[in-house]
Parts: sequence; C-alpha cells; structure tokens
Amino acid sequence: MKMPNNNSITEFLLLAFADTWELQLLHFWLLLGIYLAALLGNGLIITAIACDHHLHTPMYFFLLNLSLLDLGSISTTLPKAMANSLWDSRAISYLGCAAQVFLFVLFISAEFYLLTIMAYDRYVAICKPLHYGTLLGSRACVHMATAAWGSVFSYAVLHTANTFSLPLCKGNVLDQFFCEIPQILKLACSNASLKEICLLVVSVCLFFGCFVFIVLSYVQIFRAVLRMPLKQGRHKAFSTCLPHLAVVSLFVSTAIFAYMESPSITSPSLDLVVAVLYSVVPPAVNPLIYSMRNKELKDALKKLFEHRLFLCH
Repeated sequence: MKMPNNNSITEFLLLAFADTWELQLLHFWLLLGIYLAALLGNGLIITAIACDHHLHTPMYFFLLNLSLLDLGSISTTLPKAMANSLWDSRAISYLGCAAQVFLFVLFISAEFYLLTIMAYDRYVAICKPLHYGTLLGSRACVHMATAAWGSVFSYAVLHTANTFSLPLCKGNVLDQFFCEIPQILKLACSNASLKEICLLVVSVCLFFGCFVFIVLSYVQIFRAVLRMPLKQGRHKAFSTCLPHLAVVSLFVSTAIFAYMESPSITSPSLDLVVAVLYSVVPPAVNPLIYSMRNKELKDALKKLFEHRLFLCH
C-alpha cells in the first residue's frame, strides 16, 4: 500500500483525549475552565500593569509581555483541542497545522527569551541597583523586547518551513493533541529528518546559552541577596525572584523532557501529559505565581477591582 506524502496529505489527525463521547465532553469542560482561567489571570495582569502608573517599570513591562505571550501560546493549542473534543473530531487541516506550528514555536521561543531578559532585569536590579536606570531604561527595554520578538519570528518561520518541507511518508496521524514538531518529524521518511539536524543544533545552542545565562544570573543574585544585612531587603528580593525562578523551572524541565525524551520510554499518554505540562499549565498558573508574593501587583489588582465596583455603583 502506498503511504501518503506531502502532496496527498490535506489534513492531520490529532490525538483524542478520550475514546468515548462522555469523556470527550468532560475534557472539553476541563479545557474550557483552564482556558478561561488563563484568559482571566493574564488579562487582569495586563490590565493592572497598563492602568497603574506605579507599575510602569522594566520588571512589569516584561511581565506584561510574558502575559501576552502566555495568552498567545495557550490560544494556539487549546481552542482547536476544545473544538475537537466538543464535536468528537480529530482532524486539523494541513495549513491549520502549519499555522499552529508557526505560532506555537513563535510564542514558546519568545517566552524563553523573555524569561532570559527577565533574569537579566532581576540581576541588574539586585546586583547593580545604581546602574539600573542606565542599563534598563525605557528605550533599552523596548529594544530588548523588539529584538526578542523579531529574532523568534525569523526562527519560527525557518523552523516551520523546514519541518513542512520534509517528505512525509508514514501517514498523517499525530500522537499529540496539537501539531508538535517532534510528532510531525516521526511521520517523515527515514532519511529526510537529516535536514532538521542543522536547525536542531542551532536551537539547542541557543536554548543552552539562555539557560546558562539564567543560571549564572541567579547564582549572582542569591549571592548578593544572602549578603544583604536587612531581613526586609532579603524578603523583597526573594519575593520578586522566586516567582520568576519557579516559572523558569517549570517551563524548562517540561520542555526538555518533551523534546529530548528517549524513544524507549515514550508513549502517547506520557507525551500528552508532558505537552499539557509545558504548553497549558504555565499560561494558566503564571499569573497566580507572579501575583501570590508580589504586594505591588496585589495592590494594583485590588485598586482595579475597587475602581470597577465604584463604576458599577
């Protein structure tokens, strides 16, 4: 039997969350709850930062960008998964799959670069506070954010074009609830994946470079914090650094496991759990992590709610 190739594939079949309609409907409501929580949490952070002039600082500017990226990444994967669960379908069009790959790579890559910039922001704020205004002025922040967005756009275009230029001769069934590059590469002909090696090496080098930078930044940060004489100063420093470190740890650990797991331990159910952990959980819990120990953000959200209640009355 002749296997389909790129020219004959018009759609891909995604992994279903369950085998029965009742469980599919249950997953739809669960995903809807997670999606609405992510929209609400990130939307509140964006609104609070935009409306409160006290939060117009580099740290909160980058946090606003992070919330925008979280909204983008979760909106790339969950709506289609929810629609498939609701209508008991598995199909996604070829162009829809390519668009999903491009947007997901764009948002995930930009998020990791932004987390690296945020580590630099915390390093300068704690280790070089006298130079903070010079090194992280408004123009420098805009330039760094623009550079991150611009570089990952080119990276996403290159990655998407390279992935979908590979001849696919092993069917059109993806063992994932969204179009994920490792799952698409599994459908490629045995010798075709060699074209991906060069881009993969570059990706690993960039990822490793950012990760080392984050680790070294936090080594310097913790050394500086532990030398602080006042307990109150240490508490304030930890309250701004620990949430960022928690987000980085969750993002990096699950992403590494998803893209570098051994074929001997892989399975559709394990791949599904890991994909949910790195693509769905962070956008939903990041607002909670950042607002839980941040008094300034809590106060801004409180003022926002009070203002809304005042307008209602």
